[in-house]
Amino acid sequence: MNKTQLIAQMAEHSELTKKSSQAALQSILAVISKRLSEGDQVPIAGFGTFALSYHPAKAGRNPRTGEEIMIEGANKVQFKPAKALKSALAE
Repeated sequence: MNKTQLIAQMAEHSELTKKSSQAALQSILAVISKRLSEGDQVPIAGFGTFALSYHPAKAGRNPRTGEEIMIEGANKVQFKPAKALKSALAE
């Protein structure tokens, strides 16, 4: 499912227009992004929690040349599903 399809599904399952659904989705994504960039977790009850996870620098290899390189450390977004979501998917 891509973003356009998600917006269409949101409009279909709510009383919102596609334009309003797009605005709502953009707002939600902006808030999640802002909170993560500030180092906060974003828990959504019944769905799950978005959080940052730091991956430290490590040695790696250039697959083309085999040369050893240093891969910089980075923050990565991690999602932990809630029990309700896990059980809904297991059915």
